[in-house]
Amino acid sequence: MARTLEKLSDLKVRRTQIPGYLGDGGGLYLQVSPSLSKSWVFRYQMNGRVREMGLGAFHSFGLSDARKRAMKCRQLVADGIDPIDERKSALQQKRITEARAVPFGRCAALYIEAHRSGWKNAKHAAQWESTLKTYCKPIWEVPVDAVDTELVMLCLNPIWTTKTETASRVRGRIESVLAWATVRKLRTGDNPAAWRNHLDQLLPKRSEVQKVKPRPALPYVEIPAFMSKLRQHQGLSARALELQILTTTRPGESAGAQWEEIDLAKALWIIPAERMKAEKEHRVPLSPAAVELLRSLIPKVKGRPIVPSGHVFPGVKGQSLTTAAGEKLMKGMHASDIAKGGTGYMDPREKRSCVPHGFRSSFRDWAAETTKHSREVIEKALAHLLKDASEAAYQRGDLLTRRAKLMNDWERYCRSTE
Repeated sequence: MARTLEKLSDLKVRRTQIPGYLGDGGGLYLQVSPSLSKSWVFRYQMNGRVREMGLGAFHSFGLSDARKRAMKCRQLVADGIDPIDERKSALQQKRITEARAVPFGRCAALYIEAHRSGWKNAKHAAQWESTLKTYCKPIWEVPVDAVDTELVMLCLNPIWTTKTETASRVRGRIESVLAWATVRKLRTGDNPAAWRNHLDQLLPKRSEVQKVKPRPALPYVEIPAFMSKLRQHQGLSARALELQILTTTRPGESAGAQWEEIDLAKALWIIPAERMKAEKEHRVPLSPAAVELLRSLIPKVKGRPIVPSGHVFPGVKGQSLTTAAGEKLMKGMHASDIAKGGTGYMDPREKRSCVPHGFRSSFRDWAAETTKHSREVIEKALAHLLKDASEAAYQRGDLLTRRAKLMNDWERYCRSTE
């Protein structure tokens, strides 16, 4: 009986120099090209269709290796599996596995890059990078599809009770990166950094481990005297703090003011949404004192004012003044007053020296206790969003006219010692 398998020999395979196919049996063939290069192929029939599958070059796989590869192919065909389709499927799965081996740190970088243009400013992106690199070291080099609840907890546990606010941000950022990786098919399954019905069962609520401390504020009865001393100070830090107090804005909103946001003729300052905490445009009515202050800051050329542009309070390297400048000024004024025998600028409730942000509380107490302005107008002046969703849905205006009267009253109070 003629041999049906292993018809070839190593010697014949090495010596053959004739282009074409040499059969070894069982669908295995040595293919010799016109250039006399040699490779192995497997021919088979599947669903009435003859197919040919490459098994590798002769210089990489000898006759024995080729026969083993052909045997695996025949077994697949016998089981009704197309060897070519099976190999494609295996290669695809390998690519998926390799893709899912992308480290969490790489995914974090890609996520930040994808969202950078949509964030408020470069500082926001820098904060993402800094917090993730600092607190996600346990998962930074771990393949993103291998990040589980236990690994997430390794990041959060050390800081949850000592740096609760930071830890909460880190958790949210991990959750966002993992969600991005899931959409990009780099991982599957539930998000191990999700809070609701997951980490909330393992970690105490923020409110349970970190009580919100109000920023120390100067009693409103001391505001007129403080403002009088503040106006005696020269420099942009003093003027930025003065504007912040007169407009009841946040330190960063006043320090980062742009001339393009301000219309002195209309006594109006429109802070864009990207610079607001609530990410909603805020119109600020400017009192006469605020307008006077801003006019004093307009640059002059040969004694003549020019049309201003850019930062109202320029800092270094083309940036605006930082909030740290106001805090430094406050500390200096506090220490100076104590050195002169005074009591400094303290919050008697908090037993701490007051900070620039605290002047918003001073204003809030003054307005509530000494004026007849409504709560809605006062809250709008502070750019606070209404907590009641129904009330917010109906109150769409910003009460600008009524707030202008409130700001004028506040200015008169702040200057009441003059």
